[in-house]
Amino acid sequence: MAGDIRIEPMTEGHIEGFHRVLDSVARERKYLTLLEAPPLEDTRKFALSSIANRNVHLVALHGDELVGWCDIRRHFFPSHAHCGSLGMGLLPNYRGRGLGRRLIETAIEAAREGGMIRIEFGVHADNARAIRLYERVGFVREGVSRDAFCVDGEYTDVINMALIFR
Repeated sequence: MAGDIRIEPMTEGHIEGFHRVLDSVARERKYLTLLEAPPLEDTRKFALSSIANRNVHLVALHGDELVGWCDIRRHFFPSHAHCGSLGMGLLPNYRGRGLGRRLIETAIEAAREGGMIRIEFGVHADNARAIRLYERVGFVREGVSRDAFCVDGEYTDVINMALIFR
């Protein structure tokens, strides 16, 4: 199945599909800081800003259906502009088949070509599958933020990870 899926830069035409997938992953209440997607218009502003600022924002498409994304948003302040923050998600039926790795490797290469030196993010400490993926593509653990995520009174640590190209 992963071979049948295209990875391409996000366009304005992908925004509704991105919003749908973002909402689906967020409502799982265990992978993202969001517990539901923002309203569509806020998601549209986020995506259009990402596109306009030439951030890495890729989508995975199975036919015409958007099934995942990976974005790396360059930090705003000039002293941090060499860094980007990673976000990604896949619909449940598309996990564990190599698509996440294809998506993140494509995003990393685009970030490198775009002049980024560092990519960083936090991953929930109980998300072992994602942590293995991130480590396989070169990210290293830089520290732990204890009790950084809380849903329904349950606290979860967040592992801070980064990939540095130099």
